[in-house]
Amino acid sequence: LNMFSSLKVRNFRVYWFGMFVSLIGTWIQQTAQSWLVFQLTNSAFLLGVVGFLSSIPVFLFSLFGGVLADRLNKRNILISTQVAFMFLAFILAYLTQTKLITPAQIMLIALMNGLVMAFDAPSRQSVVVELVGKNHLFNAIALNSVAFNSSRVIGPAFAGILVATIGMSGCFYLNGISFLAVIIALLTIRIKREAKDKAVKSVFGDLKEGLVFIKDNRLILALISMVAVVS
Repeated sequence: LNMFSSLKVRNFRVYWFGMFVSLIGTWIQQTAQSWLVFQLTNSAFLLGVVGFLSSIPVFLFSLFGGVLADRLNKRNILISTQVAFMFLAFILAYLTQTKLITPAQIMLIALMNGLVMAFDAPSRQSVVVELVGKNHLFNAIALNSVAFNSSRVIGPAFAGILVATIGMSGCFYLNGISFLAVIIALLTIRIKREAKDKAVKSVFGDLKEGLVFIKDNRLILALISMVAVVS
């Protein structure tokens, strides 16, 4: 039972299940989208370009997303980003269903998804401590990792079946609907925010402070370097 101790905290339990459903939907869309790009272009290069466009905004802007998460209510940020993801999924679904979809449109949607992800990921990962507190934090981080990595297996497996049964547009609609799970979860939880220093630095001042902290903390520097190499 200790393996699931953080799920005893109602806020985290509601959030975790909502997020898990949403992540499965996201991986269903990722798989169907890749299939659609290759079907439209028959180009492995353009398939790679779409993947690049969905990732490069995270590389460029996630530090700013972290500053925003420090300054604003993470729950409100997440509600906004999840609504944006849902909106983009429904646009992709509609364009695919009506056969108006083009590779350029998919690339634009991938780029927009990456931009939203740059602001979603820092809040999604750091909100955990506000949901469970420090007593259950390690367990909550582990369960978050379980949700993310198992959804990477479950989502594409479902996508293979769903593409064959309801088509690619159906997969995109399903992903759009899946965001309702985490949006509803976020609307039903209340988060206690810790009091923060009222002295507000500039955005770049906050960025510099974070980077200096990484440089001066050998453990954090080693961990981030390992993630950077793998990424």
